[in-house]
Amino acid sequence: MKALLREMKAATDQARTGELLSLTPRMRADFVDRYQALLSAGLAANPPPADQERRQGQRGRLKQSPARNLLERLLLQQDQVLAFLDDLTIPFDNNQAERDLRGLKIQQKVSGCFRSAWGSEAYATIRGYLATVRKQGHALLPALNTVFAGQPLYPAFA
Repeated sequence: MKALLREMKAATDQARTGELLSLTPRMRADFVDRYQALLSAGLAANPPPADQERRQGQRGRLKQSPARNLLERLLLQQDQVLAFLDDLTIPFDNNQAERDLRGLKIQQKVSGCFRSAWGSEAYATIRGYLATVRKQGHALLPALNTVFAGQPLYPAFA
């Protein structure tokens, strides 16, 4: 599965550099077929718990293995997991989103909390503006200078 996902990422990266909007339908269908075959093999290797595993007086659902839970989640949410194949603007991973949130979590750790709703909104606005300006390749200090001069740099929207 890891090799297949890496191959999917490489194909989408290559399509993105070729300025395509999506993968070819044939390539996408091949990836999805291989993905489903791997999930089927994984589900066969990790069967659900049998009723014989139930202890005396135990009620409710039997606990499944973590591997089985992951396989079922990957199967049931296949459209969300493979969304990056259909829309090349969707990133393969969420590393950038995690990096964007890291500053907020560090601020909360250092100060414990925000003292007011206004302060937290102001912090989020400034951080969001700076993150957008940085992603679009502008220098941060000149961008902040334009804000304080009353001529803010308006980031382009995709």
